[in-house]
Amino acid sequence: MLQKIPVEQVRVGMFLHGLCGPWLDHPFWRSKFVVTDEEDLVKLRGSGVKEVWIDDAKGLPIQPPTGLGESKLLVSVPAIDARSAPVKDKDSEPEPPKFGSSLQDEVCHAAQIVSQGRRAVESLFGEARMGKALDLGSCSGLVDEVANSVWRNPEAFVSLARLKSRNDYTYMHSVAVCALMISLSRQLGFSKEQARDAGMAGLLHDVGKALMPLEVLDKPGKLTSEEFLVMKSHPERGVEILSAG
Repeated sequence: MLQKIPVEQVRVGMFLHGLCGPWLDHPFWRSKFVVTDEEDLVKLRGSGVKEVWIDDAKGLPIQPPTGLGESKLLVSVPAIDARSAPVKDKDSEPEPPKFGSSLQDEVCHAAQIVSQGRRAVESLFGEARMGKALDLGSCSGLVDEVANSVWRNPEAFVSLARLKSRNDYTYMHSVAVCALMISLSRQLGFSKEQARDAGMAGLLHDVGKALMPLEVLDKPGKLTSEEFLVMKSHPERGVEILSAG
């Protein structure tokens, strides 16, 4: 059963099905996960998120009422299959993109998305490196934010995403390709849904690098022939990761 509750009632062991509010207000890069420790609770309660959806079929239910007090359950609906559309809530619906925003208006907002996007991709690669199955639905919030920014003013986001240092090149490259794919889709007249699909492909196109040896992936100099052969295997490793998800 899916239930909408205030963040104050979230406990360790609950499965968060969705966080109500804009993706950039979320303290986590994904919105579907089990709350594993008190640190997660501190982050959640210190954020701008006021309410969440939990799935008691995948984690702990809400705390049963004690004494005469009643548990503050906001909404309860039947659980849905993970392959179905997620529960919609007016607070979690993104604002429709405003076309033709100026570069100055969009660049500050785009900078926030780029910064959080870099952390999201780093976390994604970290989970793949640990052998965890990837939940592609967790990436949808980031792709939606990138798509909305590109739709408003592609120049702002793409310019910022192209700025990357050697230390974060792998992660920022994925964010930049996501934006470039969405921008190209926009230029080709694709629908918003098609552009999001292209953006998701761009975001994940290098996920196989998560399984490359770090001494090869982060090598500052030229790769040897043997190391280059290892790096050339990253597309196949990416297919393996995504197929297991």
